[in-house]
Amino acid sequence: MLILNKTDLTPASFILNGIPGLEDMQIWISFPFCSMYVVAVVGNCGLLYLIRYEDSLHRSMYYFLAMLSLTDLVMCSSTIPKALCIFWFHLKEIGFDECLVQMFFIHTFTGMESGVLMLMALDRYVAICYPLRYSVILTNDVIGKVGLATFLRGVLLITPFTFLTKRLPYCRGNVIPHTYCDHMSVAKLSCGNVKVNAIYGLMVALLIGGFDILCITVSYTMILRAVVSLSSADARQKAFSTCTAHICAIVFSYSPAFFSFFSHRFGGHTIPPSCHIIVANIYLLLPPTMNPVVYGVKTKQIRDCVMRILSGSKDTKSHNI
Repeated sequence: MLILNKTDLTPASFILNGIPGLEDMQIWISFPFCSMYVVAVVGNCGLLYLIRYEDSLHRSMYYFLAMLSLTDLVMCSSTIPKALCIFWFHLKEIGFDECLVQMFFIHTFTGMESGVLMLMALDRYVAICYPLRYSVILTNDVIGKVGLATFLRGVLLITPFTFLTKRLPYCRGNVIPHTYCDHMSVAKLSCGNVKVNAIYGLMVALLIGGFDILCITVSYTMILRAVVSLSSADARQKAFSTCTAHICAIVFSYSPAFFSFFSHRFGGHTIPPSCHIIVANIYLLLPPTMNPVVYGVKTKQIRDCVMRILSGSKDTKSHNI
């Protein structure tokens, strides 16, 4: 009987097949993807620049926003450039180890995105419910520690994915019907037992997503109670307005995630695979695109900084002329 070594069942590379069923339309799909990616990169780099150099933005709320922007940049840059190479140049091949690295970055920073949104909810809770102690509770030291803890949580929980995936034997081909290396999309190519991968993936989703959503829900419940108890309508409106941008960020981040999660488990075969893949890409691209736009429009301090810089540039140009 022929006995195969495990290395014989580990492919040198995978083929990312893009969006199955929409091969003829991928070139057109690439244009909104590319446009959104450019907006995401420019917008988040702009936010990081403002927060770094504007003294008025050196506050905990904006430090958390900087964490969110940095996370968004890594998250979308881990997937979209490769997807565009697939759409435009048919460069579908990706090395086995490169695939595992991409998978690690995607899942680590989606977990980080969820964690930062949770920290921002706690920031709004402290700002509204304990305004006089806000700067005492959320010091730079505390912000750095909770940010690092959120990052390490993602790294520690996602690292086992790479080992669980690497140990599997692959004998069902090397074509992944996706634009990037998703954990279960890769694991499904294995002829080994992937039950551990599936159970661990669900457990991590519940540990990260479930915990963060619980904290966000509790924070906004307490915020709602505090705001409703205010006697002044203007004070209530002002308190709610400070949360608007964050609520939009939560909607942009969790809506495609919930759709993908529930449709995979309860949608059966009624939803085509191409729809799942498009939503999976939107999940990684929509928050990085919309977060800087929403915060730029809804946050007065950021809007004022942008207008001051633009007006300063115009003044300089007119002076030079």
